[in-house]
Amino acid sequence: MAKDGEKGDWKEFIWNPRTREFLGRTASSWGLIFVFYLVFYIFLAGLFALTMYVMLQTLDDHKPTWQDRLSTPGMVMTPKTDETFEIIYTVQDTESWDIYTQTLEKFLSSYNESVQVQKNEECVPDQYFEQKDSGDVKNNPKRSCQFNRTMLGDCSGLHDRYYGYNLGKPCIIIKLNRVIGMLPGKDGQAPYITCGAKREDTNKIGELEYFPPNGTFNLMYFPYYGKKAQVNYSQPLVAIKFLNVTANQDVNIECKINANNIPIGSERDKFAGRVSFKLRINSK
Repeated sequence: MAKDGEKGDWKEFIWNPRTREFLGRTASSWGLIFVFYLVFYIFLAGLFALTMYVMLQTLDDHKPTWQDRLSTPGMVMTPKTDETFEIIYTVQDTESWDIYTQTLEKFLSSYNESVQVQKNEECVPDQYFEQKDSGDVKNNPKRSCQFNRTMLGDCSGLHDRYYGYNLGKPCIIIKLNRVIGMLPGKDGQAPYITCGAKREDTNKIGELEYFPPNGTFNLMYFPYYGKKAQVNYSQPLVAIKFLNVTANQDVNIECKINANNIPIGSERDKFAGRVSFKLRINSK
């Protein structure tokens, strides 16, 4: 009998025909609760939308309002076929170095003279190419300076489509990461790249040749104004040709950026402003 009473109580709690209550509340009570939460969540949604609208009004489509970046830009090396930063091949084995030359050719295709002449313009070298806005009037889109692959000399792939890999004199290409508004170098001194072997491999690296001369990033390619504001921007490049690396030995190499206003490394990233890789040229 007790079980029947409990069963009846549960049924009455779910639906009480005498008071016409569902789960202990009348229809009007449930209606008021529904209206309350409906108004409450509409208010929250409206408050969120208003907050987002106000915040979006502070943003610039072409330039970040706030920038938290390293004082030293990162560097990228080409070619690399994986994340190990190793260039290992055998001179007599074409298949071992063909992937490197293909990567370089693909990378430099956007630097062909025909492409650069069509998209960008010739700039005055050795000075910043600043394009300032006039108050609230944005000077967009920004123009960009030409960087033709011919500036890379023996590492351009125009005179040697194998980029020296078939002769044991390989080329690599280095570029700086894009940083909006960065003005590397001061007092007319352009930043430049230097490469050298780690201490234990000093006698193995041999002679190096830089293109453009001295491994310089000309000032006319700075500042960078952002992907939307400067759609056709071509990052400047520096090519390094290794002329007589010791064969059949691992050579650990580090390249770094040098400028009178860019510190090497930082507390946040000790690899900022430099790139390290292993080069091994095997000869049968």
